Amino acid sequence: MSPSAQAAVLSVSGIGKTYAQPVLSDITLTLNRGEVLALTGENGAGKSTLSKIIGGLVTPTTGHMQFNGQDYQPGSRTQAEALGVRMVMQELNLLPTLTVAENLFLHNLPSQGGWINRKQLRKAAIEAMAQVGLDAIDPDTLVGSLGIGHQQMVEIARNLIGDCHVLILDEPTAMLTAREVEMLFEQITRLQARGVAIIYISHRLEELARVAQRIAVLRDGKLVCAEPMANYNSEQLVTLMVGRELGEQIDLGPRTIGGPALTVKGLTRSDKVRDVSFEVRAGEIYGISGLIGAGRTELLRLIFGADLADSGTVALGSPAKVVSIRSPVDAVGHGIALITEDRKGEGLLLTQSISANIALGNMPEISGGGVVNSRDETALAKRQIDAMRIRSSSPAQLVSELSGGNQQKVVIGRWLERDCQVMLFDEPTRGIDVGAKFDIYALLGELTRQGKALVVVSSD
Repeated sequence: MSPSAQAAVLSVSGIGKTYAQPVLSDITLTLNRGEVLALTGENGAGKSTLSKIIGGLVTPTTGHMQFNGQDYQPGSRTQAEALGVRMVMQELNLLPTLTVAENLFLHNLPSQGGWINRKQLRKAAIEAMAQVGLDAIDPDTLVGSLGIGHQQMVEIARNLIGDCHVLILDEPTAMLTAREVEMLFEQITRLQARGVAIIYISHRLEELARVAQRIAVLRDGKLVCAEPMANYNSEQLVTLMVGRELGEQIDLGPRTIGGPALTVKGLTRSDKVRDVSFEVRAGEIYGISGLIGAGRTELLRLIFGADLADSGTVALGSPAKVVSIRSPVDAVGHGIALITEDRKGEGLLLTQSISANIALGNMPEISGGGVVNSRDETALAKRQIDAMRIRSSSPAQLVSELSGGNQQKVVIGRWLERDCQVMLFDEPTRGIDVGAKFDIYALLGELTRQGKALVVVSSD
């Protein structure tokens, strides 16, 4: 910790936020210069809401804040950034078709005579990139050609331009490789040395122990702990987060393994998936591991018909019967479901309600003559809200307002209504808290007891 770490740069007092119901209640915290404050808790505990209040995206219902000893009431993210409070969100805010330099200075491009001054832009970009250890990357490189880890460094570099006093990192390692995680941690150490205060939001407790000096735990919108990180081990933190002790293992219970339900032979697509063959039996979980970029997601997309294979077959049932899957519609028709790793981009309509999202895969059951029966739609959603323990105010609540774990439960609930016999899970527990992970693991066990065949890609 830097010598100036004892000086508070930010304090929040009595902060609360109410929508249809309270999501934050009486939160009081301080953030010191040069320290990393870990912010953790279950999905829906209020972490994102609190960070958005600090970052100017949400106005609190109660309480007040101070920044550098002065009253702090940002009316927008722009106002917060102007004062030096910056946020790096889980979904990076970069334009892939622009260069690194253009992304860094998108809202303040140096110009001369009405034209972009490319020489000045390049020089400024090199200086900004040097702050985050990106000296080896050409600033004229298109952002879309960079790996996720380097893209994240570009996002951090952009937020450090000008005076940055507080940096909020929201689940910063969710999409990173082990090497990229180390690169991020090195950058955090550099920022601390400069006196930048960091709020590090994550469910990965082993990471928090490495980078944070203090930890704040939220549960059900309330602050239950704000103490030195060294005071707690992982098991104690999990208990604080969920309010109960969790076992080390999930008991899948008695299962009957049936005959083959899914048989894949020689599945190939260009250089992404090469000659993959395997068999999954009813009541079985078939796990697929590997590094990011190894072809795991691409394999599931081939089985589901989201991409077309160059060669190979997919067969269902016992005896195995080869089926033609040219699209996701074909896959669903054959009883195959895919729970995608990108729930926000591919799995959900964020601007629609829970009811509408669960109904998406079940239109024949709740509609007639091209008209959706709203009563049936609501009843369907209520069943899955109860079955999946989705934290929500009502079936009409927008999916965008839910936490990551509850959004994931909505995606899974949609497919449970269809009673698919083969279910493909791509990183089902990515970016969700420990309690929600155990809920998902328990659900996988229940599905196998029902005789379903599961294929699970996971980095956990």
